[in-house]
Amino acid sequence: MLGTTCVVLAFSLLNPVLAVRLQMGGSSSTAIGLFATLPFLSVALLVPLVPRLFARIGVGQAYRLGLLLELIACLGYLLTDDYRLWCALGLMAGLGAAAAWNATEALIAHNVPATHRGRLTGMYQALLGAAMAVGPMLPGVLGLGPQEANLVAAGGLALGLVLTLAPSVARLKAMHDGHVPMGLVAAWRFRPTLAWAAVVGGVFEVGLGSITTAYGAQIGLDLGRATSIAGALGLGSFALQYPIGWLADHLPPRRLFAAGAGLLVLSALAFVEAAQHPALLWVCAGLWGGVGGALYTLSMIRVAHDFADSSALAGTSAMIAGYTVGGALGPIVSGWVFDHLGVGGQGMWLALLAFSLLLMQTRPATPGSATTG
Repeated sequence: MLGTTCVVLAFSLLNPVLAVRLQMGGSSSTAIGLFATLPFLSVALLVPLVPRLFARIGVGQAYRLGLLLELIACLGYLLTDDYRLWCALGLMAGLGAAAAWNATEALIAHNVPATHRGRLTGMYQALLGAAMAVGPMLPGVLGLGPQEANLVAAGGLALGLVLTLAPSVARLKAMHDGHVPMGLVAAWRFRPTLAWAAVVGGVFEVGLGSITTAYGAQIGLDLGRATSIAGALGLGSFALQYPIGWLADHLPPRRLFAAGAGLLVLSALAFVEAAQHPALLWVCAGLWGGVGGALYTLSMIRVAHDFADSSALAGTSAMIAGYTVGGALGPIVSGWVFDHLGVGGQGMWLALLAFSLLLMQTRPATPGSATTG
């Protein structure tokens, strides 16, 4: 958990800084969105292969390999400004993140006692939210330039790798020895509503930080203020994850999913006014991080329950794939929308996305549904 927190701190610091560097270099919003999409696309493509990798070299070793790839990619941004090479480095970082991310989530889902799943999963996600909040704030607080911020991010990744060299990491398991085999598609079909909630959560929590930061720079904010918008995303995520985990141990999940979707609809509609009221950038970002992260946390909590008799790895892989699809769609669609429809179009497409999840959660429940109490 601590190692992955270091990784998320580095990720949340680096990506907004890279987005601003691209914007200052003359890249369009679409190009920035494409670059921000690539790590998530790489994760989504590798997720189906992760169980084979875990079986071949072990969950702990796969985790360490993933962090090493992310560290190499982070250092690469210091050596070149070439957009095409940056895209290649983004794909490499995504390969590493796929291994590390799947390993962490599966280990938590498999090893946490059922009576404490909501609270402990919420605490873990709160740690990640804190890292997401602190990372983008560092350039403004410490007066870091782009190169210095990149070096700090590399240091965070190196620390995460060192922390997880402990021998105990290699001994952890992520599934029962006699688990029922289940592939990614089967897991999606088993709980499609959870998968869609993960997609929507991915768009809002991690798919909007870079492109919204670039929009802030476009309307005249300096590096520190622009990256602080991404920090508001992380702050919102940090503030809500433990409370939502506690609520998941006490309330029907269907009610929590619907409430979150409704809040996202309202925040997206409010964002339409951001051009006239720039303060809404931080308000909406805080809601997106908090509620988007809550949707993912709730999905993972339900996975620990619903896949308890089969494979936590299959369930977590399905949710991660959905979340990364959302993380990939968020910046590329938002970049295109900003270029062609402006801030109003951005607010409207996000409202429609959130409304689709609200409809799924408010329709009559079917017997055995994962979202029924």
